[in-house]
Amino acid sequence: MNRKSLIVVAIVFTLGVAAGIALAKGADPSLYHGRQPKDAGKALLELARKQAGKGSWERIGVGRVYYLAGMKSEGQAIFDEVTSRKPEATDWWRIGRVYWEAGEWDKAREAFEKSLAMNRKDDKGLAELGAYYMLKGDRAKAEELFDRSFAIESGEVWNTAMMAGGYLGVKPQE
Repeated sequence: MNRKSLIVVAIVFTLGVAAGIALAKGADPSLYHGRQPKDAGKALLELARKQAGKGSWERIGVGRVYYLAGMKSEGQAIFDEVTSRKPEATDWWRIGRVYWEAGEWDKAREAFEKSLAMNRKDDKGLAELGAYYMLKGDRAKAEELFDRSFAIESGEVWNTAMMAGGYLGVKPQE
């Protein structure tokens, strides 16, 4: 076999293996081809739930899409499941960000506070939460959190940028 033929065979083989792996994980174009967008999205979310397995961040990511797409009860059920079993501080933080994106400040603040209660030395979290407070118009609380963040770590550019953004109306980058 000449070199060109070997390359073609290798490419075809590689593509075949990749397609086989994708199908084994449940990826099937019939989930979305020719379907209405909402139906395609729901079908893909069902697959994503399976793919997420037991990963809390992965499940929160899937829950985020449900929640922000207007299927709040499905998203909330995922968040409740994640937080019912020894959640990590970062789990609460990620859920808080979803609530923030949804415009639900009280729920977001509660989730952020739970995260910070589990990790009191989270300088980045303090800066980010302070920026959210600033964006909501509570400058005193924001500056209290900024002070706490700087007391832990005063040289972190990302924290300082989040703080500046709070004053300038720019939400923290996620």
